[in-house]
Amino acid sequence: MAESSILKQWTDFYVIVGSSAGALTGLQFVAIALIAESEGARSMTAIRAFATPTIVHFCLVLLISAIVSAPWSGTSSAAVCLAICGAGGVAYAVRVISHARRQSGYAPDFGDWIWYTALPLTGYATLFTGGLLLFWDPRWPLFVVAAAALGLLFNGIHNAWDSVTYIAINHNRHKREK
Repeated sequence: MAESSILKQWTDFYVIVGSSAGALTGLQFVAIALIAESEGARSMTAIRAFATPTIVHFCLVLLISAIVSAPWSGTSSAAVCLAICGAGGVAYAVRVISHARRQSGYAPDFGDWIWYTALPLTGYATLFTGGLLLFWDPRWPLFVVAAAALGLLFNGIHNAWDSVTYIAINHNRHKREK
């Protein structure tokens, strides 16, 4: 089977995943508007640690979908792009950890460290690994890339939900205290 037809087999999967990521990116903009309205954001460092990464996860899933769905003549160009995205994501995740440690507007608990830092770092490392493995075998590493994309998508969904519920609860508490 030709390498390009292997990528073609993933088109439907990435249309669904990429569309979901695109739609969820738009919904995250609504969440940010809620944060601004409810005075939930205390600093840009907190936004960089907890809100912006969710947008980045969704946008990277959209980019992964575009890369895998592009009409490549083989898998090596896609492999390079995916590995670069994974490496960039690892660097970004390390930066997010730095922002989360420096911000003072919210005290993250153990679950927050897992969802906002460890899982995205794992997802980006998995993407990097999948991109590298794609050079040697064009079949099973695509499942690794798919797992990374789904992991980042589900992580973004969790984090968006977590942020919105946190804001809603604190906004109502703040209104009652006034």
